[in-house]
Amino acid sequence: MRLVGDDFAVFGLSGTPGTDAYWATARAPVSRPDGDGWVTLFLRRGSDAATVVFESWSAPVPLRRWGDTDCWYARVRMPARLRVTYQFLVGDSAYADPLNPAGAGGERSIAATPDAPAQPHWPLVDAAGVLPLPRARFRWASRRLGGRRTVRVHPVGGGGPLVLLLDGDDWLYLHPAMTAFESAVAGGEMPPVTLVFLPAGDRTAEFGCRPELWEAVEEELLPLVAESGVRADADRMVVAGQSLGGLSALYAALEFPGLVTRVACQSASFWWTPDAADRADPLAGPVGGALAARLRERPDLSALRVAFDVGEHERRMLPHCDLVESLTERAGATVRISRSASDHDRAGWRHALLRDVAWALGLPAGAPAVEPAASHD
Repeated sequence: MRLVGDDFAVFGLSGTPGTDAYWATARAPVSRPDGDGWVTLFLRRGSDAATVVFESWSAPVPLRRWGDTDCWYARVRMPARLRVTYQFLVGDSAYADPLNPAGAGGERSIAATPDAPAQPHWPLVDAAGVLPLPRARFRWASRRLGGRRTVRVHPVGGGGPLVLLLDGDDWLYLHPAMTAFESAVAGGEMPPVTLVFLPAGDRTAEFGCRPELWEAVEEELLPLVAESGVRADADRMVVAGQSLGGLSALYAALEFPGLVTRVACQSASFWWTPDAADRADPLAGPVGGALAARLRERPDLSALRVAFDVGEHERRMLPHCDLVESLTERAGATVRISRSASDHDRAGWRHALLRDVAWALGLPAGAPAVEPAASHD
């Protein structure tokens, strides 16, 4: 959508686009109401053409140039309640948005429509920000999984129940989970915990419904955590996973019930079947995939406490998640179900992470919710 005349002013921007005075006060992205959604303006200063690339929500959107200036812009129609990760692609290089203080690693930024729920515990970290890292770490050379990986451990509030964060590097280097958990614990919204950031090796292989990862966690990883000198109560462990990680977390609860009894999963890949990778459209297979088939066997899940969350804009994921959620509850698990203001996006996954870990640990009745969400227990 091309801007003309004073159309920039409707977004609260003033001055002549492309001038130094304009860039001195420009901010982006900015949104204004449009029917039942929003129109959001993205801006970039530069000499080369660029494209806004979103994480899963939308096709890329080319920026237009304002006359012969260094001002590039795009007006993007967004639905109500959306938080989305994006970046600017210039040639083969990707960049965060320098006008946006909400970053996600050095090459990504986060946009949210004004009606998206707040995320009070997650600080703004721009593209130049450096996230704090846990001091405690060890090298894990796994016999079962092969290779070596660095696992970091962080006691929050002195440490407590172990929270195993799958795709741990995302929560170390893209989103400041350590800081967010510290804020939630300090605010009394969850008990002290010990975070274990588990980096993924081969995600497709490790997070499919196979036992090797969880055998390695039980036999190799947890003993190393116990030897690290950090207080970590593995008897009350919560496994938190997203996408394929969410699939793996629930699989572990089904097949390793003595190990995993508390799960928080966001946008779990419940479409997965052993032959999904061979299909042109992996989500077009049987609804609920392999885990729905396993759940129809009615395993005893009475000891399981599991929180499910999926983005309300993930239309094709919803049938898979709906079925697995229902079957899990029928098998006796204590279940929480919510829908976040996102698509298949890390920026939405963090919305549920704190709240659902706290719930999985048995957040006391009357304690403040970490973040509002439509849900039922």
